[in-house]
Amino acid sequence: MNSENRFNMQNAISGVLVVDKPIGLTSHDVVQVIRRGTNIQRAGHTGTLDPRASGVLVILIGPAVRLSEYVSASDKRYQAIIRLGATTDTYDEEGKETASTPVEITEAQFETALKKFIGEIEQVPPPYSAVKVDGKKAYDLARKGEEVELSPRIINVYNLELLEWAPPEAVIDVYCSSGTYVRSLANDLGNELGCGAHLVGLRRTKSGRFTLRDAVPLRKLRDAFEAGNWYQYLIPAAEALSDWPAVELDPQELETIKHGNKIASKPGSTGWVRGISQQGELVALLEHNDETNEWQPKKVFFS
Repeated sequence: MNSENRFNMQNAISGVLVVDKPIGLTSHDVVQVIRRGTNIQRAGHTGTLDPRASGVLVILIGPAVRLSEYVSASDKRYQAIIRLGATTDTYDEEGKETASTPVEITEAQFETALKKFIGEIEQVPPPYSAVKVDGKKAYDLARKGEEVELSPRIINVYNLELLEWAPPEAVIDVYCSSGTYVRSLANDLGNELGCGAHLVGLRRTKSGRFTLRDAVPLRKLRDAFEAGNWYQYLIPAAEALSDWPAVELDPQELETIKHGNKIASKPGSTGWVRGISQQGELVALLEHNDETNEWQPKKVFFS
């Protein structure tokens, strides 16, 4: 195969790789491994995992990267290990201890406090985070010793469950909206209990519709790159938003959508859907226009 054909083939590949990220690598490190392994530069992750966290990291490659803003906004699920009795400046064990208190908390008290964080709540991101303050990342300012004041944001915590009680540590399941900082949750929980707390372990078990069952260990993916059979792990782009409703487009509707024009919708239609070809390919993301009762293409993936 000549270099031009190889480029065209690689350029046409579009889809999702779900990686079980190991501890010790940044999310960007994983993207770089995939870019080198696939020879596709157009790749990006859909939700940062800290270097000390492991678990589900969804990587979009090729034209599928245009789904990023929608996939990134998906709900997340984590298994978190929280240590009671001490607070740190980073809200995790990487930071400097700022206070310590004897732990005299019962399991029942812990569960009662946990319930207070379920629902729509305000959360202040950790001072050591990538949130920008006047164009600069908060952690860069914090590392320079500058006072970082971050505004609270609204998040949704759908469920919190105590999985293991082994004081001073507790393991909890966290099911939450995108943008939730589990480190902040640990710190706030410690404040609520009055003994302080910080995060000592984090594993993402779900991101959007993808779980650990869908995830490939990075080591296994590296082996597949070497063997040249990594395509077996590529998930079609349409699956990235499979929890969205879908509208199958006939050939005429497909042509109309490709040119950015509206198509008629069925009575009762509403919201957003995926526009899928009869071959199952993701063609576009469509938003319903309630006034005209039509589907309006908002993002078209093939022309």
